[in-house]
Amino acid sequence: MPDDVAAARDVAEEESAFSHPPVDPDAIASYGDHPDQVIDFYAPRGEIPAGSPAPLVVLLHGGAWRARYDRRHVTPFADFLARRGFAVANVEYRRGPGGGEAGSETPGGGGGPAVGPPAAGRWPDTFDDIAAALDALPALVREILPQADARRMVLTGHSAGGHLALWAAARHVLPADAPWRTDRPTPLRGVVALAPIADFDVADKLDVCGGAARQLLGGGTEFAERRPYADPTFLLPTGIATTLVQGRADLVVPPAVTESYADAAAKAGEVVGLTLLEDVGHFPLIDPAADACAVVVEEIAQLAW
Repeated sequence: MPDDVAAARDVAEEESAFSHPPVDPDAIASYGDHPDQVIDFYAPRGEIPAGSPAPLVVLLHGGAWRARYDRRHVTPFADFLARRGFAVANVEYRRGPGGGEAGSETPGGGGGPAVGPPAAGRWPDTFDDIAAALDALPALVREILPQADARRMVLTGHSAGGHLALWAAARHVLPADAPWRTDRPTPLRGVVALAPIADFDVADKLDVCGGAARQLLGGGTEFAERRPYADPTFLLPTGIATTLVQGRADLVVPPAVTESYADAAAKAGEVVGLTLLEDVGHFPLIDPAADACAVVVEEIAQLAW
């Protein structure tokens, strides 16, 4: 496909995914004191087998770990999941630049005119938040969403959120000195990572999202020093069922990034599922109007039920 045609399709797919009005949650809970440390809860709206609580889908949004993208853009996807019988926890977390304000475009939040893309992520705050949210979820679900079964929990995330989903499922294999390490695996049915930024080395070489992975960890020696604590390819095997869903026509996070993670998993002795969708780019995976979104829900259902 010619580059201009591919680019036009990518724009159209993004416009479609962002065209849906936000869907308000049924409840909101805080897992910390910062305004971004909140979780939106969606009660299941679809048919649930009699006597069975609904599986819980924990949703981590993407947006290159940048503050301009918050959880609101995936609320239509959260509602889509809820209408198919899942309980949903849509997690917010601190993103870059340092101030966390969605309108701040200057890397590091230093003021003045923007130069290049805004800074991605906040080290270590972004990781602090994901760990804290996952730790708080079981008690919050019991209190706020009793129709959900936290024992049947599936993590899913899109793009940067896909990275965070893979990372959150691997906390038990983090280096021993990592503050987020757990003694045992998080009780999950599995992970469904959607076009995840899953290999920071490949993402850095391809300049994915304007160098977001390097911004997240820090430049210079920090990038190499922090990768063992943050890069999913360093955190294998996990022993947790994992499925990757990737559009072959993705121009935002190219398939090479996801495929590299799958290869790293295989070398570590772990088989991960890899679903490659023809003629699909980055955004249809979270777009309720796209056929690819139904494929994603089916992948989640296969792990959850």
